[in-house]
Amino acid sequence: MAAAGTVYLVGAGPGDPELLTIKGRRLLEAGDVIVFDRLIDRRLLSLAQPDAEMIDVGKVPGEQAGRQEDISRLLCERARAGRSVVRLKGGDPFVFGRGGEEGLALRDAGVPFEVVPGVTSATAVPAHAGIPVTHRGIASSVTFVAGNEDPAKGDSDVDWDAVARTGGTIVVLMGRDNLGRITARLQRAGMPLDTPAALIHWGSLPGQRTLCGTLYDIAARADDAALPPPVVLVVGGVVGLRGQM
Repeated sequence: MAAAGTVYLVGAGPGDPELLTIKGRRLLEAGDVIVFDRLIDRRLLSLAQPDAEMIDVGKVPGEQAGRQEDISRLLCERARAGRSVVRLKGGDPFVFGRGGEEGLALRDAGVPFEVVPGVTSATAVPAHAGIPVTHRGIASSVTFVAGNEDPAKGDSDVDWDAVARTGGTIVVLMGRDNLGRITARLQRAGMPLDTPAALIHWGSLPGQRTLCGTLYDIAARADDAALPPPVVLVVGGVVGLRGQM
């Protein structure tokens, strides 16, 4: 059961409510305060107690509402008031979910917390599209990349040349806005233009759409199809297995 004065960083999975872990569900049902993100399937919130406090801290791209510092402060305040707090985050809290930042903030504030891992969209979304991110005969490694930074900037945190050289499968999350620049950067790093690529929109949910192409044309295909975020980009030979899966 959820303990008073504790914050639980809970991964909600990639979208489908049934992919929430058993432990995550138990905590959600017992929590006093539920702090949730923008992309959380709202059906999950119905699992909470009727009198639980619901706080939407979803960040809308381009807006300053729900800044990370404010969210961390909110978690600390509610826990210090003696309430059990469930911080419900999409996917896994420690995979591009900023759960590490929140955990450090809670530690610095002396607030007890626990991490409850979730099913990350980095593997689950491709799986729902019939794409295994590894396959013994095709890809023995997989590289996860955050795509919400500009790969053209001079001080990029991502070594795109190294990513391209590593081989295996590349999975890019949150990269729709920078898709053209990301694929161009991988091409300049030497990846063959005909490398199979796929974009999965709203993976694991009823509205899931999958668009396949190559590293050369996937960005143009996405624009032609008016495919909006959120999407997961998969680049590599494993994309070719989709037709068989």
